[in-house]
Amino acid sequence: MRTSRTLLSATALVIATGTLPACGSGDGGGGGTPGSGGTLTFAVGSDMGCVDPQQVGSNDTIYSVRQLVDSLTDQDPRTGKIVPWLAQSWTVSDDATTFTFRLRPGVTFSDGTPLTAKTVKANFDAIPGLGPRATLGNGYLSGYKGTEVLDDLTAKVSFEQPNAQFLQATSTHSLGLVSDATAAKPAQERCTKGIAGSGPFTLRRYVPNQTIELAKRADYTWGSALFTKQGPAYLDRLVFKVLPESGVRVGGLTSGQVDAIGAVGRADEAALKGAGARLLARANPGIVFGVSLNSKRAPFTDEKVRRAVSLAVDRRQVAATVFPSGTRPATSVLSHTTPGYHDLGADLAHDKARAAALLDSAGWTTGPDGIRRKDGRPLRFVITWFANAATNQPSLELILQQLKAVGVQAELKQIQMTELATVQADKDFDALWGNLTRADPDILRGQFSTRLLNTYNVPPTGLDRLLDGQSAQTDETQRFDLVRQAQQEIVRHAYTVPVVELQTVLGTARKVRDLKFDASSRIQLHDTWIE
Repeated sequence: MRTSRTLLSATALVIATGTLPACGSGDGGGGGTPGSGGTLTFAVGSDMGCVDPQQVGSNDTIYSVRQLVDSLTDQDPRTGKIVPWLAQSWTVSDDATTFTFRLRPGVTFSDGTPLTAKTVKANFDAIPGLGPRATLGNGYLSGYKGTEVLDDLTAKVSFEQPNAQFLQATSTHSLGLVSDATAAKPAQERCTKGIAGSGPFTLRRYVPNQTIELAKRADYTWGSALFTKQGPAYLDRLVFKVLPESGVRVGGLTSGQVDAIGAVGRADEAALKGAGARLLARANPGIVFGVSLNSKRAPFTDEKVRRAVSLAVDRRQVAATVFPSGTRPATSVLSHTTPGYHDLGADLAHDKARAAALLDSAGWTTGPDGIRRKDGRPLRFVITWFANAATNQPSLELILQQLKAVGVQAELKQIQMTELATVQADKDFDALWGNLTRADPDILRGQFSTRLLNTYNVPPTGLDRLLDGQSAQTDETQRFDLVRQAQQEIVRHAYTVPVVELQTVLGTARKVRDLKFDASSRIQLHDTWIE
């Protein structure tokens, strides 16, 4: 067994140090003497229709619900190390199948009940039964065997097979802990009525598609080792307003109606800078924004078509035209800030001629309208998307133009964010636009393993061996070699079309101080204050 002390120096098996991003423009507004009190009003573009952190996967909603729950561990965004939070220490078996956590005493949930080892068991036992909304948590708990309560404050979590990624997973919001009573409630009730967490804020009001309001917890004393302030948060209240229009969010910030906004786009930058707002930026680890293809649905049953679509997309043009300054075009299915990233830029270079040649060899000939046809059918597919970022629609409209240039007709189908989990579970789509943030390469297994949900109907290949192998490997060099091979397999067979790395850009008023990104480029507001 290895203890948490030795594990901190060996976190490279989970987290790559030296490759994690730092803040870009803006420093979070540090400096000055912090003061308590006040309300931070934060405008986001969408609402996932759920206020249970274990069932939320969209950044716009994570920003708020992350403040409701604490995690067993935390991850340092500068070094990638795993540090204590609700667990003050831990040990990991040599084969990475068991993880034993020693909990901090004195922690309570907002319903007044204490944190115990039984609570850890109740949470991890319940997550697999939450359904399609809990895709992230289910992936992290893949192969979960059970949790043994060793004593009131010691929990031993076991897996059927090696699960090297689990320690980093315990730092995420998806495995943030809720009270025993909350863990026993039906998934939908948790979504709509809220949860009892141990976080620095509690839910006070939720109006779907309008607002999420949180209030400070006055008795909070068990913050992460990364928090600079001990005890309760500085801010009294947090108000998250759902404002789908980018222009409305920008106008709200420049006029002083809101204090911070998410999803800042390239077109917003000049107005915000001109108004004296502060821009904060950080590259997201994980799976890049892209168009993931349903490999069991025509025309994507043909690998040549999938590869042609990938070659037809000009990633540099999309990044430079639509996304905020500093955004990088995708050079792999993983962003360059993800542990184990491997540069496959040559395979993702824009090449219209090669795309056309592949389509010719697959039997798709250009018709009089410029759209290719085969056996009388047009080369057409639909990209399903939802409006959780201002860059989504202009990115896709530009991609449609690029595809049309090689004779591929693509159309857009917008859905509500609340529909996404059902669409993914039913696999009722041609292609899906999106990304997924996580500071661990095991995110590939959650999305592309045929042994899990297999949202994109990836055919059984050697990819499963690679994804399972990296999950079992505790040696960093060997693990990352398997991750490299997995990226090559995904990109070269074009199961997804990587387009652009997501860079989270927030805008804040000058009075907002110490608003900081966590390791996943989301926000933690315990240390934030207002002048």
